[in-house]
This record gives sequence, structure tokens and C-alpha cells, in this order.
Amino acid sequence: MPEISIVVPCYNEEASLPLFYREITRVAAEMDYADFEFVFIDDGSEDNTLPTLRRLAAADRRVRFVSFSRNFGKEAGMLAGLEAATGDYVALMDADLQDPPALLPELYKAVTEEGYDCAATRRTTREGEPPIRSFCARMFYKIINKISDADIVDGARDYRLMRRSMVDAILSLREYNRFSKGIFGWVGFKTKWVPYVNVERVAGETKWSFWKLFRYSLEGIVAFSTVPLALASVLGVLVCLAAFVFVVVVLVKTLAFGDPVGGWPSMMCVILFLGGVQLLCIGILGQYLSKTYLETKRRPVYLVRETEEGVK
Repeated sequence: MPEISIVVPCYNEEASLPLFYREITRVAAEMDYADFEFVFIDDGSEDNTLPTLRRLAAADRRVRFVSFSRNFGKEAGMLAGLEAATGDYVALMDADLQDPPALLPELYKAVTEEGYDCAATRRTTREGEPPIRSFCARMFYKIINKISDADIVDGARDYRLMRRSMVDAILSLREYNRFSKGIFGWVGFKTKWVPYVNVERVAGETKWSFWKLFRYSLEGIVAFSTVPLALASVLGVLVCLAAFVFVVVVLVKTLAFGDPVGGWPSMMCVILFLGGVQLLCIGILGQYLSKTYLETKRRPVYLVRETEEGVK
């Protein structure tokens, strides 16, 4: 029978893991036309996530886990899970049950019977989220789709089921600064989107603060678009033109009225404005330069301390 690998990144999910395991094994029992393996990635958790995974692996031979030496982030967790997965089909999902395992049969049918390479999910609502956060998320999807080649659907989740060919294509992209939502769209392949209503997490608290989401959105923009660099160049040209016009106005005014002292407040405003534009452009360049610097270091995306086979 075909094998499905379920990849689950975990960070401080000791309260959610027993509930998730019970639900995913129930769904696996219903899908008796496929074999399963459950690959959990412990992203340097500080609670009892790792002991819980040890117990699950000891009780169920289908359970495997990879434990990082420290917290490397969800992107590293997803990469490690995809590399560890051995199944013909690979599914990514969260441990908090915001990605309903009950959708797996529908995703599997889309990939095996309807000719798709990937069946991905997207939320149709954002119930439970603060309005400002929801607004910023929608704006991010609109901006990233306009300025990059990556196809990122509004409300898209990491929860998806992929053929092995698509997984191999994703793993062939070895960049250090990873933005998986963009990578999923960039590699292409035929994808079916399955909508569902937003589900609240069953236990614990979200690890994504507004600031972390903002930084993550900047990662995505820098990783899949050079438009900010072009914008900085255009802004520099426009400011130079405006400065030239202002210089001409000042010269004409001085020659005509002999008032070299007047206009000091407006001059200070112009200086502060030009200084702000310069700092903005330098900041944009710095973002791209820092990513290039990290890529050239060629550090591993993650380090493994322990697996179900023992401590490394």
C-alpha cells in the first residue's frame, strides 16, 4: 500500500500532542487503504514535548521524531520533517489541531484520483484573530503576489498533502533563509485548494506574536522579490529631482528678494526628509545584504540532538 508521512513541527506542544495523536490515529485507521508514519519535529521545546514524543514512539512503531539542539524555528522544522519523511505522499500539519486531520481523506483523493500534485488548505475566515492582524495579513498577501513570482493564496496554510516529486523539488532548494509559503508556490506543480473554516487551537497559546509575523512577512518579501531594491532606486531619483527643484527655487528667491536667511524651517524639513529617505534605502539594502551574508556562511538550517533511535 502507499505510505503517507505526516510531518508535524512542534514547539512547546505538550498539551496538544496527546489530543493530536488521538485524532490523527483515528483518521489513519479510517484510511485503511494506506500505511502511515508520523514524523514529529521537536523544535527545541522547553516543556515536556520531547518526553511525550519518546513515549509515543515507544508505544507506536509508526511514530518517529527528530529533536533539535535548540529552537531553530518552524521553517527549519518543516524542512527537517520533509527530509526525514519516507512516504510516497507527505502531509504537513500543525500539532494544535488548527489543521483538521479529518480533511486528509479529501486531500488524498485530490492527489491520487483527481490528478493533482498537491492538495493544500486555506482558511475562509479569520475568526478569533484581532482585526488589525487580519487586515495586515490580507495586505501582505496582496503585496507579495503583486511584487513576486510566487503564487501565495490568501489564507493559505502550511497544511497540505504532496506527491513525492513535489517534496523532492522543495528539498532541492537549499537556501538558508526559507519562506515555505513562497517555496510551495515557486516550485509550481498542480495544486488544488481546499477551503475550510478557521479552527481554534485545542490547547496552549500561539507562538506567533504580531512582531514575529511582521518579521516573517519581511522574510517572504526579501526572499521572493527584488522590487524593494527597485523602489529604493526610484525613490532616490524622485528625491534628487525634488531637491534640484528646491535648490532652483531658493536661488531664484535669493537673487530676486535678497533674503538668504528666510526659509530655515523649510530647509530643516527638507534635510530631515532626505535623511529619512537615505536611511530607508540603506535599510532596504541592509536587508538584502544580511540575507546574502547568511547564505554565504553556509551554516546548517538545523542541528539534530536526538531521534527515536537515540541521542546523536
